[in-house]
Amino acid sequence: MSSAIDRLNKIYECIENIEFIINNSDLKTTQAVEDKLIKPAIRMNIVRIAEQFTKLKEDNEFKILEEFTSEDLKGISAVRNYIAHDYDSTDDNIIEDVIRYNLPIFKEIIKTLIK
Repeated sequence: MSSAIDRLNKIYECIENIEFIINNSDLKTTQAVEDKLIKPAIRMNIVRIAEQFTKLKEDNEFKILEEFTSEDLKGISAVRNYIAHDYDSTDDNIIEDVIRYNLPIFKEIIKTLIK
């Protein structure tokens, strides 16, 4: 279970990294996901989040994964694949939606699980 907690902590850290990036720029979220310097950092953290969820699945941590909706898990995986395989065509609106809607949900669930 400790490796599962480590993975959840990594996801949480990536979410906080994205929040830090956005909160410490003079840009709104919409502008941040389009910024040449900020965009790669945000996207890399999203990729890292998806990869930690994949590792939880590979580790058979289904009890933890059940706390997240299957749509959210499929969605973060799809966004990761989209970023990794079609980087230049990734729709910034999708990234913005992940930041605004999915990551806060993940963060709250992870907070509860870590306690």
